[in-house]
Amino acid sequence: MRLEFEYVQRIAGALEATVLRRSELERIRVVHIGGGGLTIPRYVAARRPRTAQVVLEPDADLVEQVRARLPLPPHSGIKIRTVDGVAGVAAMPDAYADAVVLDAFTDGSVPGELVTDVFLADVARVLRPGGVFAANMTDRSPLTWARRVLAGVRGCWPHVAACAEVPVWKGRRFGNLVVVASAVALPVAALERDAARATFAHRVVTGPGLVDWIGGAKPFTTGDTQSSPAPGWAFFG
Repeated sequence: MRLEFEYVQRIAGALEATVLRRSELERIRVVHIGGGGLTIPRYVAARRPRTAQVVLEPDADLVEQVRARLPLPPHSGIKIRTVDGVAGVAAMPDAYADAVVLDAFTDGSVPGELVTDVFLADVARVLRPGGVFAANMTDRSPLTWARRVLAGVRGCWPHVAACAEVPVWKGRRFGNLVVVASAVALPVAALERDAARATFAHRVVTGPGLVDWIGGAKPFTTGDTQSSPAPGWAFFG
């Protein structure tokens, strides 16, 4: 299955390096916050057919359009719930998922309620031991919003990595940052190999380097939320 966008490739690479590499005898469960065209759920289904997947997508019209134009194959294992991410995750039991993927946008921005410390803690609650959180974030220089999100992620998981194109890290243009987090050590070498295969140069930042990059940024809270900057004219895909 061909993945066109590089941020999608990086999320797929993170899943490949973590949960998708587990024994085929182990059935895994993946939760997706944000549906879109169901690209990542379809990838997981093609790559590991017996995977149980739940997609949280509040836009019922979008869901119907996707079902009509790009119907899911029979027995895909993908279930779509027309509910927002906050409510959908809150309704899930503890240790429910092996992976949670956040790729949700409203009018071109990541909704602020999906990056608060409270919501991220709820995602951590839903993950099984050894589970992984992967998220697509977007920002522009000076990446203040992304630093605050990463501060919140580090408050919930001890092992965090962020990957982006070099011009995005340097603040030269608007772009995507893929965040990967877990309660167990991440396969950083595998993430770096995946980034090295990208068409455009990507850099993975983790450990002390990521801590330094975050600096004194404070996590978003329920009383202090902010959606990501809209792409505007500066977004080149």
